Amino acid sequence: MQLPESSPPPRRGFFASLRGNFLTGLVVIAPIGLTAWLIWSVVGWVDGWVLPFIPTAYNPVLLIREYTGLEVDVRGLGVATFLVFTVIVGWIAKGLIGRSMIKWAESVVLSIPGVRSIYSGLKQIVETVLAQGEANFDKACLVEYPRKGIWAIAFISTNAKGEIAATNENDMVSVFLPTTPNPTSGFLLFVPRADVQILSMSVEDAAKLVISAGLVYPNGQDPSAPPEIGPAKTAGPEKTPDAAE
Repeated sequence: MQLPESSPPPRRGFFASLRGNFLTGLVVIAPIGLTAWLIWSVVGWVDGWVLPFIPTAYNPVLLIREYTGLEVDVRGLGVATFLVFTVIVGWIAKGLIGRSMIKWAESVVLSIPGVRSIYSGLKQIVETVLAQGEANFDKACLVEYPRKGIWAIAFISTNAKGEIAATNENDMVSVFLPTTPNPTSGFLLFVPRADVQILSMSVEDAAKLVISAGLVYPNGQDPSAPPEIGPAKTAGPEKTPDAAE
């Protein structure tokens, strides 16, 4: 028996093809354009904040206009000035004279009642942020949360120290349990090391998995990757030997 020939698929119209090309181009252009716009805006904001504090005789924008006659807004001069100034201040602060000056300035600031609380809070925030920037999570792991039998992705921070380690007989580790889709918020948990299941995936891949709510699985082509989730197959009734006969 000869099967009838299947009809060819309908051709896409001009506007459908145009729409598909537009969406494909938008996917390519949008991340690049938004990244460039964000960098341009941040650099302009830093320039607008730094350049007014530079004396007129040393302002690079005014010097360029004076010697070249170009009325051009050269972005990045304020950023470069800020970086050079910060490096010089850091170099001075490492010396004996710089440390003495910083201690004297802090003692003056801390002696003012209203300014003391503001300065102390801002200094603690900056030190915390910089300390987090230097330290990285060790490994990705699985912990049972919020109850036994349910596993959540977490990141191992450090071994438990101080009073937390001294008051517990188990070998405890501190883990950070991020939330989806914003991994910057989450929970700090102290878990026994025996209850932590270390993952072979990198911290970056685990973060992608959390942000995408499980849609972006790392190494999806790996044979060891879990199978696709589908409807459960119900097995039919088993045939007894009598029924088979």
